[in-house]
Amino acid sequence: MISREGFQATDVPRGFHFTKVCDPSVNARFYREVGGDWEWMDRLKWTDEEWASWVEREELETWVAYANGEEAGYVEFERQEGGNVEIVYFGLLPSMIGKSLGGPMLTMAVSRAWDIEGTQRVWLHTCTEDHPHAVSNYERRGFRLFRTEVI
Repeated sequence: MISREGFQATDVPRGFHFTKVCDPSVNARFYREVGGDWEWMDRLKWTDEEWASWVEREELETWVAYANGEEAGYVEFERQEGGNVEIVYFGLLPSMIGKSLGGPMLTMAVSRAWDIEGTQRVWLHTCTEDHPHAVSNYERRGFRLFRTEVI
């Protein structure tokens, strides 16, 4: 997404909100719980020190989503060179899937990404192992396909 004008928000239900956190154990827990069904593997063997090194960087922000006071999911943002903000990890907890929260959560995430000072582009990546509705959710919020890789 190369402009905020391309962002297509959806309604966010009452009682759904984000809270910013900076706690490596929170990132590690959400990574395992959210990514378990989607074969997120690259960080499973990280030590506490590796999690701390990742999370405590100035370039990273982590936000936890809540639905009526209950944890719903999380998102990691990384500020990068050239005004790029990557949504590094984004997802709902398994117990929250199927409750029509993916669109509102992505709306809140993209809105936050554009609010980060200097943002010129918001991007993310996905794969065929992602939730079946992930790509359509991204496209409905205004993301456009940039590149496809076959591995």
